[in-house]
Amino acid sequence: MREQRIVKLQALLERDPNDSFSRYALALEYAGVSDISRAIQLLLEVLERDPSYVPAFQQVGYLYQRIGEREKAVEMFRRGMTVAAQQGDHHARNEMQEALDELEE
Repeated sequence: MREQRIVKLQALLERDPNDSFSRYALALEYAGVSDISRAIQLLLEVLERDPSYVPAFQQVGYLYQRIGEREKAVEMFRRGMTVAAQQGDHHARNEMQEALDELEE
């Protein structure tokens, strides 16, 4: 099932390489099949193309946390919190703050 979604999302990106949501969704699918490096790469591409895409900061932070890259996770959460606050996205900001608090314990 995930493989089918991956193929569909890749096709969407071929048609529109600037589609942040499809790239983000593809990253989540790769994370779901434990291809963490590919997932991180895609999320970083989202942020290169769309530096205001808050969910990408949050998910890449979680993935860095998952693989033990604490400093990178902290950096992504902090950057994401700043962008979320600028956008008035208090929910995402608070979730990233909670993740950051866990890392700093």
